[in-house]
Amino acid sequence: MRGVIALTGATGFIGSAVARKLVQEGWCVRALIRSPPSSARLAGTTVQWVQGTFEDFDSLEKLVGDADVVVHCAGAVRGITEADFYQANVEAVARLAHIAASRNPAPRFLLISSLAAREPDLSPYAASKRMGEIALSKVVDRLIWTALRPPAVYGPGDREMLPLLRLMLRGIAPVVGRKGARFSMIYVDDLADAVVKWLVSDSRENRTFELDDGHPGGYSWCEIVETVERLRGKGVVRVRVPEPVLNLAAKLNTMAASVIGYRPMLTLGKVRELRHPDWVCDNSMFCRVTNWAPTVRLEEGLRHTLGLSASPAIGTCA
Repeated sequence: MRGVIALTGATGFIGSAVARKLVQEGWCVRALIRSPPSSARLAGTTVQWVQGTFEDFDSLEKLVGDADVVVHCAGAVRGITEADFYQANVEAVARLAHIAASRNPAPRFLLISSLAAREPDLSPYAASKRMGEIALSKVVDRLIWTALRPPAVYGPGDREMLPLLRLMLRGIAPVVGRKGARFSMIYVDDLADAVVKWLVSDSRENRTFELDDGHPGGYSWCEIVETVERLRGKGVVRVRVPEPVLNLAAKLNTMAASVIGYRPMLTLGKVRELRHPDWVCDNSMFCRVTNWAPTVRLEEGLRHTLGLSASPAIGTCA
């Protein structure tokens, strides 16, 4: 075994991909779970489970234990107010960081943040991601840490982007971004590989890094639709959704969430994120520090995400 990893979010979309990759690479993974383990995503793996929550200090102490590294993947992505995101995206980071810093020797700490943290004024979610990074940086004198800021992450099992991609595959493409807007993307397995490359690089830089799939200048909505058209072998009808329509849908969704009692994804804050003109990443610094390079390009990543089967294309670091 290479060492012990204390992992949060292991049953989620990104966290489960990270857990599988770590196990494959010979790491001992100890993961926090709210209820008794039953995740099909990690069936057959050797993950060691610690039952508990972020409010349970004893569980967090047991999770960190003698770990060589803490990898915090868990986070809240749905909600309306700052309070909906604060506990998972800020308090949990601070609590884990302080527990890790109390160890001797202290484990390295890797936070899976979000590119949204670059623009904290856009939404409560974005603000919480920036605050989580700040909470981690406050233990800089006692802890070696890194925060990764991935852009839109996609792949099999994703519940956020997959419905939109499937709609495109059926021939209808809602275009919600501004004309001229560009954004980066990354396939989930490439993100998991970036975690492993960071681990073996023994990086000691206390800083944030952006990640993406290496496509220069990111993508436009038109390029995404054209890629789906190539996959389905015929055209896709583009339906541009005006900002007022998005705002109305977000308001109605927020009202329904308040009445029924669920945490929504589509909110006014999320609309501002979707309409932001520049979500383009630069992964060059991370590539130099860790010798990581993304390997899955958009067409092959979408093919695999949509269950159309093909081997991922090989690419190089941008």
